[in-house]
Amino acid sequence: MNTQPRLSARQRLLAAASELFYENGINTVGIDRIIEHAGVAKASLYDCFGSKEELVRAYLQERGDLRRARINERLAHFDTPAERILAVFDFLGELAAQADYRGCAFMRARADANASDKVKAVVAETRGFILEKFTELARAGGVANAEALAKQLVLLYDGATVSAYLDGNPNAIATARALAVQVLVLHNLTPKNI
Repeated sequence: MNTQPRLSARQRLLAAASELFYENGINTVGIDRIIEHAGVAKASLYDCFGSKEELVRAYLQERGDLRRARINERLAHFDTPAERILAVFDFLGELAAQADYRGCAFMRARADANASDKVKAVVAETRGFILEKFTELARAGGVANAEALAKQLVLLYDGATVSAYLDGNPNAIATARALAVQVLVLHNLTPKNI
């Protein structure tokens, strides 16, 4: 006997969208496929979201919220700003090692030439989190030009994300992390246990 409560139509639609959009791409998945996968009526999609565009926005928002929470939770286990910065790369490495890794959902959504302003805004907000986090950690470490360091780290993070997925490079994240260590040292932010 299943004692778990049944998910609402909204929750089922978001779960289906998350699985299908990430696996197959936003543009290749139609609403009929989503509602079939979610096991809801077409009217439920429109009642809950109003349009596919709003479902895409909600999917990305939920994914971004989860990513921020998971990164913040991970960083709480480390003491120094340098360790926390490298923990972001370690987290990315764990994601990229998963069999269902398809790269960054936000980059993929933004790469769509027809992405709506709402989708672009969620992508910018979520991607901005990584830059803000690196900037905050660089400042906490006393780096003179924290913004410059953060931009360098984002470039490594983004490059590793793309290379791990598009090139199928299993060493991309480890390489980016090793380069991040060198960049941190250049900015006098030396991690322990390099």
